[in-house]
Amino acid sequence: MFKRAAVLVVGCGALLAGCGNDGLQAEQEEIISNLIEAGHPADDIQVVDGAVYVGRDAQVNLEASQEMLQTGEGSAEHYRTTNLVGTSIKRICINPTAQFNSYSRLSQGLDMAIANYNVLALRFTLARGPTTGCNANITATTTTGTGISSGYPSGGLPYGQIVIGTGFQNFSVDLNEHVITHVLGHAFGLRHTDFFNTAGCGSGEGSGGVGGILIPGTPTVDPNSLMNSCYSTSATGEFSQYDIIALNYLY
Repeated sequence: MFKRAAVLVVGCGALLAGCGNDGLQAEQEEIISNLIEAGHPADDIQVVDGAVYVGRDAQVNLEASQEMLQTGEGSAEHYRTTNLVGTSIKRICINPTAQFNSYSRLSQGLDMAIANYNVLALRFTLARGPTTGCNANITATTTTGTGISSGYPSGGLPYGQIVIGTGFQNFSVDLNEHVITHVLGHAFGLRHTDFFNTAGCGSGEGSGGVGGILIPGTPTVDPNSLMNSCYSTSATGEFSQYDIIALNYLY
């Protein structure tokens, strides 16, 4: 079983120690403060190479952290700390780098992940770039090993980058489909389905009602969810029935 932890090298030590840039440190401190106020436990937050992550694979910028504090009648997030893609976004283009395309199973997995979302007929469609007519763009790039990372939307736009480890070339196309669909889920605003208890994946993101509101019609536990924080090498890469309910509710 894999861990979803995609944080490979901690660039500034434990949280903010020794970052050396006052402006960057002040921004990181504000992001962390906003995340804690929004309900994220402090031990769920890491700073890696100057970027702030929650849940070990979702990067949060300053604007996104500020939006997490905004609540209201019009909010329909999977969890209240998660931002969503705006209603004006109709076509999201996923643009793989040349290096990403050079790994056949990553490339196939991306096509399958795009199909996973498009078959649901959500209010936006995905297209593999380069292409035209894009309201928003996401770059698909690589890292070493089996790390993965993404982030949450901000300003009504999906997060602009997904990162997949080249080590996944050594695993099945279905597993590549799984991890790419998962990180795209974060880019569209989904949190881990097992948000309240990810201890089985090495650490917890919080439990006992911290930081999340369940989507109506979905259970508190879904062992088949593609958005769970841990996964098996035998993962099929397909959404569970409750993943589909959640996505249709949001989009």
